Amino acid sequence: MITLYGFGPFFGLPDPSPFVLKTEIQLKLAEIPFGKARATPRDAPNGKLPYIEDDGEVIADSTFIRDHMERKYGADLDRGLTRDMRARAWATERMLEDHLYWAILHLRWADERNFAKGPARFFDTLPRERRDFARENARRRVLESLHAHGLGRHNKTEIEDLGHRSVAALSALLGNKPYLMGPEPCGVDATAFGMVAALLTPWFESELRRYAESHRNLVTFRDRMLAEYYPGFLQKAA
Repeated sequence: MITLYGFGPFFGLPDPSPFVLKTEIQLKLAEIPFGKARATPRDAPNGKLPYIEDDGEVIADSTFIRDHMERKYGADLDRGLTRDMRARAWATERMLEDHLYWAILHLRWADERNFAKGPARFFDTLPRERRDFARENARRRVLESLHAHGLGRHNKTEIEDLGHRSVAALSALLGNKPYLMGPEPCGVDATAFGMVAALLTPWFESELRRYAESHRNLVTFRDRMLAEYYPGFLQKAA
């Protein structure tokens, strides 16, 4: 059986990583039995979560985990989609993972208050003499990654503006549909849920969160996905 490795519940979410949420929902969509275990990025083969272990085979990165599901188990998370719809789903996923995700990362790690009540807590279990160093070292590396990506080279207002564009685009793509591609969820809905849930959690204060909250279809989408896949967390997200 597959074991999915993630952080575990944090910040009022089933997992603080949008990518872990994505993979868990895709496993549920594919109806593949799996168990869950906690891990840290240090445990992961490429230094990031999620990763899975399947009969001794370790696969890292949510995209390659999906490839594994489709190849080994014959899952088609985009069944019923046309070639054009599959292309739009992939383009939407890239916008979310390669753009909006970095704005979410910025609001969590660059803002002093959000960092203190959010990512800083990842290190609470370390011995006291190592804790502060580990926190600041991790924060420095994340901020360096943001700068290398390019988004982190902008000021806070500019980053929020860029985040607004992706949020507005996602809201427009969803429209009045229950899911991004129509009446049934597909692979990209798992990705969208991970990002929207991470952005909307009231754990973090940000102007970008408030902007996302003003798009009622995104809030409704988040709640719909929570009710279907994480009913125990629906009240915490409100």
